Amino acid sequence: MAERGDESLVHTLKKVAAVLKQSEIPFALGGSFAVYAHGGHSSDHDVDFLIREADVERSLEALVAAGFVAERPPEDWLVKVFDDGRMVDLIHRPIETPVTEETFADTVVRPVDAIQMPVLSASQLMVHKLLSFSQHYCDFARGLPLARSLREQIDWERVRKETQHSPYAEAFLVLLDRLEVVPDAGTQAGGGTP
Repeated sequence: MAERGDESLVHTLKKVAAVLKQSEIPFALGGSFAVYAHGGHSSDHDVDFLIREADVERSLEALVAAGFVAERPPEDWLVKVFDDGRMVDLIHRPIETPVTEETFADTVVRPVDAIQMPVLSASQLMVHKLLSFSQHYCDFARGLPLARSLREQIDWERVRKETQHSPYAEAFLVLLDRLEVVPDAGTQAGGGTP
């Protein structure tokens, strides 16, 4: 995790994962550390875990008992915990979609600094990134490193299908095509995954 530059944040990530595992609360690592866990490039400095909404209270209770400080921000799709000022987001509704058993089924178990944990698939990470783009936030520079570094692990046909309703996602995929990061859907033989 040397590229991450914040070993204390990695330690916090490991502590949260250990508490959730010991409490038998299903979770998946998301966000920038999930990209890193897949071997990709990531420059963010935050920790995101996905949990079900039904597990929010149990998660907070377990983490507070382990010494974390809980916070309920005004946004209704996540809660936060702090470890000596280091913030961890516990997200139960990313991109306006509830976390479900299907979310957890779309994970890969990866070692993250010597702790095995479920990590969102590269394809789901790309879908989440593309669907986060909107008229209020559309920073393609933050999506490019993810797309470039994980492109062989991403099911691009799935990404196109799951983001087809978003003009921002469509524009990003055109950019990837023009940059020759991934082939255009029309150039794929049989419409399969590149």
